[in-house]
Amino acid sequence: MIKKLSINEVEFLAHTLAQKFLAWDEPIPAFSTRFENKLESCLETPFITYGGTTLYRGLVNKAAILFYLLVKNHPFQNGNKRIAVTTLLLFLMKNKKWIKVGTQEFYNFAVWVAQSPPELKEDTVKAVASFIRQNMTEATASR
Repeated sequence: MIKKLSINEVEFLAHTLAQKFLAWDEPIPAFSTRFENKLESCLETPFITYGGTTLYRGLVNKAAILFYLLVKNHPFQNGNKRIAVTTLLLFLMKNKKWIKVGTQEFYNFAVWVAQSPPELKEDTVKAVASFIRQNMTEATASR
């Protein structure tokens, strides 16, 4: 069974990691300044069903829509791409997977997703799934 992320996990792990390691020259505001209900929606969407059918099947597809929504829906005032990267890593780690790709390449991919036209959402989510699939590995205890 695929494990979900909670708001608390995003706040205490993903948001904190982004602030500490990916702040660069542009600080990430406090978690409490996030936009109400946007993050909750991003975290729930990968697990929604319609008529008893799961809309996003499997870990990769759930991870892809999660990443896409965190980048595109802007649940935070600033740092959405950076928090999307750390949240995706947290989600995968919770499900015993990891992304083996350099920080800058990962961030550049997030920028590409952010710049993608909204009308190409389906294709962009497929590209995110492909990126995850190509770079995903088993999580190890050393991480």
